[in-house]
Amino acid sequence: MRRLIFSLALLALIFSAVFLNFRYRQSAFMAVDGFTQGTTYHIVLKQPLRILLKGRPPVTKEEIDSLLHRFDLSLSSYVPASVISRINRNDPTVRTDTFFNVCYRASERIWRETDGAFDITVGPLVDAWGFGPEGPEPVDSAIIDSLRQFVGMEKVKLEGDRVIKSDPRILLDVNAIAQGYSVDVVGAYLEKKGIRSYLVEIGGELKAKGRKGPGDPWKIGVDKPVDNNNIPGQNLQVVLKLHDKALATSGNYRKFYEKNGVKYGHEIDPHTGYPARNRILSVTVLTDECIMADGYATAFMVMGLDKSKAFVEARDDLDAYFVYSDDQGNFRTLYTKGFNRMIVR
Repeated sequence: MRRLIFSLALLALIFSAVFLNFRYRQSAFMAVDGFTQGTTYHIVLKQPLRILLKGRPPVTKEEIDSLLHRFDLSLSSYVPASVISRINRNDPTVRTDTFFNVCYRASERIWRETDGAFDITVGPLVDAWGFGPEGPEPVDSAIIDSLRQFVGMEKVKLEGDRVIKSDPRILLDVNAIAQGYSVDVVGAYLEKKGIRSYLVEIGGELKAKGRKGPGDPWKIGVDKPVDNNNIPGQNLQVVLKLHDKALATSGNYRKFYEKNGVKYGHEIDPHTGYPARNRILSVTVLTDECIMADGYATAFMVMGLDKSKAFVEARDDLDAYFVYSDDQGNFRTLYTKGFNRMIVR
């Protein structure tokens, strides 16, 4: 009798384990989608069993939207009440917050490392070329020359919670790095909630943490750099497997406009005041933090292929994938060994 009871208990235990494992596999993943920063965001996360068994989601869309709203109130130049907008208006009462300070310090680091190819004081030039909140404005060489006197991160400094400008007409624009930073912010929030495996994507910039399953990394696609390829994931250049890495892509195939037959891209060369023009069509940067990947990708679009290639090869914390045009106008690719190991197809 005891043997029968023991056998039945063992069978019940096995059945329970199988049932729980089935339930976990069926509902371990959850997705959160929404809109932010003029684009979309997508989050896929793997729920730990201890959280799953509680019967409630570890994070909600409302929480993510609230977090991204607070982020915009710091760094969006499209929000009049944001910290950066008030700094640009020279509001004497404005004080910086953690979001702004982290973004500023990362921007300053990339500015120094790239000899000014990345510069968040290009705000006046961005506006002049029609990529700011006000839209296109008439541009000529005299206007560009007059605005260049306000460009250069050496003209601003962060002291505590105050930004000090050498000239009140200096404007800051962190759009080339803030989106990547927002990916890191969301990732950090998920980890605080106990999530150890997730994929966060905002406007094509993304971060992958952990794995989908044993030996099963996250798989993502990099968009092909062709004009008007505006929907992330619709037309792919390459598919990658990612594990504990962040990725950002920069190119002129989404943000540009044409005037009098000339295409103007959104990456402004701080040294010349004009949109950068070189053979690079797009560059994808792979590193640990999306804020850095985003900033470096923008800098490489300004630096050009040869300088960017040399920069990446001198670093052991960066990998990159370049799509460029040759002398005959054909698409060509160039990528680091580390990036090559991530390629699925």
